Amino acid sequence: MGTYSTLICAPIMGKSMTQMFTDMDEAKEIGVDIVEIRLDYLSSFNPHQDLPALIKNCSTMLTLFTCRPKWEGGEYEGDDSIRLDALKVAMEVGADYIDVELQVAHEFISSLDEKTRERPKIIVSSHNYHATPSVEEIGGLVARIQSTGADIVKIATTAVHVTDVARMFQIIVHSQVPFIGLVMSERGLISRLLCPKYGGYLTFGSLEEGLESAPGQPTVKDLLCKYNLRRIGPDTKVFGLIGKLVRHIKTPLLFNNAFKSVGFNGVYVPFLVDDLTKFLATYASADFAGFSCTMPYKEVALECCDEVDPIAKLIGAVNTIVRRPSDGKLIGYNTDYIGAISAIEDGLRGSDKIYQGSGSPLGGKLCVVIGAGGAGKAIAYGAKAKGARVVIANRTYERARELADLVGGDAVTLAQLETFCPEDGMILANATCIGMHPKIEDTLIPKHALSAYALVFDAVYTPKMTRLLLEAEESGAVVVTGVEMFIGQAYEQYERFTGLPAPKKLFREVASKL
Repeated sequence: MGTYSTLICAPIMGKSMTQMFTDMDEAKEIGVDIVEIRLDYLSSFNPHQDLPALIKNCSTMLTLFTCRPKWEGGEYEGDDSIRLDALKVAMEVGADYIDVELQVAHEFISSLDEKTRERPKIIVSSHNYHATPSVEEIGGLVARIQSTGADIVKIATTAVHVTDVARMFQIIVHSQVPFIGLVMSERGLISRLLCPKYGGYLTFGSLEEGLESAPGQPTVKDLLCKYNLRRIGPDTKVFGLIGKLVRHIKTPLLFNNAFKSVGFNGVYVPFLVDDLTKFLATYASADFAGFSCTMPYKEVALECCDEVDPIAKLIGAVNTIVRRPSDGKLIGYNTDYIGAISAIEDGLRGSDKIYQGSGSPLGGKLCVVIGAGGAGKAIAYGAKAKGARVVIANRTYERARELADLVGGDAVTLAQLETFCPEDGMILANATCIGMHPKIEDTLIPKHALSAYALVFDAVYTPKMTRLLLEAEESGAVVVTGVEMFIGQAYEQYERFTGLPAPKKLFREVASKL
């Protein structure tokens, strides 16, 4: 694969010149192409003295100077003429780019003498911190920015829904001028990750988490290492995780490392989705080739697919959607049950106290499943198929009863689990998101109730050792982390996505570092 031209820009927002230099050195070390020097963050500075020093320190990087006023989302509150004069000085002393707001761009550019105008490239920008306008409105905005004499058009909007980003992609891919098009907020993250696919001039990445210059901005490290931005191009196939809790997912590291290792032209990204039907209808091109589904969409996905694998239909949940290349139809599968059941079986086989013999170690065991959603259905189905007796516990008893009837098991309330102990040596499987980052102190079952279980499994894998697992281990149970299910279900998912055998050794190496 080749290297594509979208540049990576790191905002430098030091409050002092010393901090600016420190941050610029860090940006140089991690390999960014451009630094955006945010003059509006400096508590004080002398343009004629400090600007040449800043440029001199950027010998291996391009420089972009911005002095963003409060009225456009920045920090500068002083006289506007002083602010714009500082940008003129930056142009005169050797800046590669300067960024000026649309509201003042025409007057600013008109005031430049011919010699100054020829030096750096002028980015004219517009920011919308509330929404993403229609394609027609964004197109009109592009024309207004071009009319100022801008060299590069920059438009930053805000995503209310992840589908808003598609409008920005449409504008970027058809743009006849250098274009920076970004959609802010977590729902707009894919606008920053897929820039090279659609021809965006540059994308921004912070030096570290917590130093973002705009909502939804990833780190440079994530752009380079987690998403392989340098490998993304127009023909790259897009895969990703559909869900509502996707910010801290580890799946991109797993899949993107695998794609890179075998030279597969794909990228795996998170999609924070509010309406699955609308999402699938919006990103319906062949380029969006496959999706993983997490809570709360595993059951809804069943209805959104054109065809569903018989096992997924029987379970009543889909966690893998593949777009069939021949006709674009969406095919639904369930790989959760394979991942979870194989992880539990391996845990049972690994303990002489629990299992000695042939066949599935789940056979004849009592398996308590917490959760009646998509993951709960998959585990309950899988355990029953392996010969286990199944009990379902759920916040809503009616849903627990419904799933229990489906698999020929029993149902209890969550409250009943506190004293539920029909026999020793039971298996407990948490199939909910309780205990997931950031609410890592949450658990659905008190520690005293864990002593009857021989093995406890938790589908949550961030963190790896949840409170449930820590307390189960202290109570003497064998514990199986969600990482094992995560890896197991990903094997088949990867093969469905790519048509290639899963690099299992690599998956385990990557997962061990999560």
